[in-house]
Amino acid sequence: MTVIDASGLILGRLSTVVAKKILNGEEVIVVNAEKAIISGKKKMIQGRFQKRLSTRTLASQKKAPKHPRTPENYLRRTVRGMLPWKAPKGKRAYKRLKVYVGVPDDLKDAPKESISKAKKDVEYYTTVGKLLENYGWKNRSIKLKPNA
Repeated sequence: MTVIDASGLILGRLSTVVAKKILNGEEVIVVNAEKAIISGKKKMIQGRFQKRLSTRTLASQKKAPKHPRTPENYLRRTVRGMLPWKAPKGKRAYKRLKVYVGVPDDLKDAPKESISKAKKDVEYYTTVGKLLENYGWKNRSIKLKPNA
């Protein structure tokens, strides 16, 4: 079992490494999914996401595309796009992936890997959490102070 900390890692590069590992039979757990970064200018990234959200169908809404709006599902979907999803080996591999927002209590002491290939010094970027906050996701790990 491999635990990967996604903090500060580029989403696409992280996803390719994770996809390769789960195809090779490893179980992979990704923590801090909301801190993975997407390179590019914020306005461009939001425009691309907004365009994807406008994809719909005029037929039954059950057949319409489902768009992930939480960081863990967004990262899982990115990895899924790099797997042979329709083949049985792709479906088996996808089941070996677990993604979490933050770090669960049972994994706090586990050694976490960071992928050097996925670290890149980029000038313009936004985090997955910041992108999805604009579309309804709320980070529940932040403790809110009660009104005094």
